[in-house]
Amino acid sequence: MQLILASASRRRQELLRQAGIVPDAIRSPDIDETPISGEKPREYCRRMAKNKSLAVKVGEGELVLSADTIVAVGRTIIGKPDSAPNAESILKMLSGRRHKVITAIVVRTVEKMWCKDVQTILKMNTLTSAEIESYIESREWVGKAGAYGIQGRAGAFIPWLRGSFTAVVGLPLAETTGLLRASGYCAKSQ
Repeated sequence: MQLILASASRRRQELLRQAGIVPDAIRSPDIDETPISGEKPREYCRRMAKNKSLAVKVGEGELVLSADTIVAVGRTIIGKPDSAPNAESILKMLSGRRHKVITAIVVRTVEKMWCKDVQTILKMNTLTSAEIESYIESREWVGKAGAYGIQGRAGAFIPWLRGSFTAVVGLPLAETTGLLRASGYCAKSQ
């Protein structure tokens, strides 16, 4: 079975490699990621992962893996910042607070779809203006939900989490490999 990764995320590719999985192809979907009015964060994340999967053509003998990761404070969905000032405001909002990171994954064949989401609760330290400024200058926030990447410098901002570290990075490995097994996928020896 051929594995198609419906994501151009290098972090997801790296996480899959850690699990001994190398996709046969990468097909990055282009979807509308606008939340629906009143949509809860978990519902939104699941919908995005499903829409990404459905936006990628799948043929016989192919399996599509898609995922979406968001940050939420209460019912507020926090996506990827589009500018340094936006990233700064997000970091100020998260500073000193608990928040959730939700990653939804979908595995799909021509006949069937498997879905799972993983919610992780994290606490961010209270950040100083200098810490925020330095992080913004590092540009590590670019392309990251919640304006930070726990696998980089921002790991020093997170004193604890309850849940899955790999889900916060962008792909919960235990759950992903479980869904791939359920679909009948067997990783090839590299």
